Amino acid sequence: MSKEKKDIPVYLFTGFLEAGKTRFIQETLEDKRFCNGERTLLLVCEEGEEEYAPEQFADKRVYIRVVEEQSALTAENLDKWLAECDAERVVVEYNGMWLLDALYQAMPENWMVYQEFMFADANTFVSYNANMRQLVYDKLKSCELVVFNRCSDKIDKMELHKIVRGASRRSDIAYEAMDGTVSYDDIVDPLPFDLSAPVIEIGDEDYAVWYRDLSEQPQNYENKTVRFKGKALVRKRLPPKSFIVGRHVMTCCVQDIQFAGLVCQWDQADAVQDETWMTLTAKVNFKFSRAYGKKGPVLTFIEATPGKAPNPEVATFY
Repeated sequence: MSKEKKDIPVYLFTGFLEAGKTRFIQETLEDKRFCNGERTLLLVCEEGEEEYAPEQFADKRVYIRVVEEQSALTAENLDKWLAECDAERVVVEYNGMWLLDALYQAMPENWMVYQEFMFADANTFVSYNANMRQLVYDKLKSCELVVFNRCSDKIDKMELHKIVRGASRRSDIAYEAMDGTVSYDDIVDPLPFDLSAPVIEIGDEDYAVWYRDLSEQPQNYENKTVRFKGKALVRKRLPPKSFIVGRHVMTCCVQDIQFAGLVCQWDQADAVQDETWMTLTAKVNFKFSRAYGKKGPVLTFIEATPGKAPNPEVATFY
């Protein structure tokens, strides 16, 4: 019987060209607190003007592999490079023009992302977001920390903050000034609805924010009553006396529009007509549902009134 493979921690650094990834990784590998005797595989998927100086690493057991093509990201290659170095962990400088799914799908099962950081030039980030929103969102959606470097007094931090929060409410945000000092984002994001109200009223423009908060902070909605406008879907595969209600949500661009729906239980669910709009009042509980195949938010019908589609019909985070 083969031995179970040891988990390999992966430290993932994302961002676009000249965003400061190389410098930060170089400084990290110069730090004796990080280089504490573990053999490290450094995967460089993007080479900018700044180059690594291995002679300055705190530990010489750092082995660099340059990945020039996205197609080279395969489980076989990753396993091979790790074995060649007999490495115990992996540091990845990822190419900003490659979607992260290419890496996630290629990673061997025992590779675990321990930390994910994104780096961005504060002076060009808004332009990147306007012109390559899908790639920007791809890097923001799962990172733990976003570092905006080259910050000056001219930078509109609120604009940067809103872009990050449009992708994730969990990411920490840091601003690095030209002199190297770092400050952390302390802008409060009040929700656009009142969680303490007897009935939480979700405005048409707030559905996307609410749906995400429902998934990220489920404890805030257990046994709460909500009211929102949504489209009802009737499907044969659903459990008896239930239907789906929700809206299409666009997270970053037209190509990624998906229906963000919730299971609603009602004894008279057979009376619901497919693809009709309603303003629904329902109680929220988190429990197992066959519709999800796991535990999730299940609505219990209280009342509904027919309605028209909101304008715009697709919900967004902006």
